[in-house]
Amino acid sequence: MIETMTGASLALIGAALAVLLAGIGSAIGIGIVGQTAAGVLTEDPDKFGPTLLLQALPGTQGIYGLLTGFLILQQTGMIGGEAVALSMAEGWGYFFAAMPIAFVGLLSAIYQGKVAASGVLMVAKRPEELGKGIIYAVMVETYAIFALLMSIMIMFFGI
Repeated sequence: MIETMTGASLALIGAALAVLLAGIGSAIGIGIVGQTAAGVLTEDPDKFGPTLLLQALPGTQGIYGLLTGFLILQQTGMIGGEAVALSMAEGWGYFFAAMPIAFVGLLSAIYQGKVAASGVLMVAKRPEELGKGIIYAVMVETYAIFALLMSIMIMFFGI
């Protein structure tokens, strides 16, 4: 299999991993918050709006992974143009460009889900503290944004 691998296939694997791992992390993170929010809503159905807002936050890593995957496919001409013949070095470059958002997206979405779930519990007791719950969850997001920026910088300036 390694003998038949091309630069384009390495780039494609990188794009797939960016979408796959960041998406898995987002699904897990959203699930964690959703379970907590559902428990809160059994006691107070009026808290649906604030808890939904907190539940949506871990979903951004999946979007970042999808964006990275699209950028790789666009840069290599696999969508929106003519496919570019990639050397193995270029293929590895795209593969490694996808890794920051793939792995940081996976882990940060899970941890953001845990923080946002705690925010849901805080909102259950003190609804006026929603803003603080959002800020705590967004602090985790910062590292996903750093990873997305690194993936984009490697893609546009490192290959």
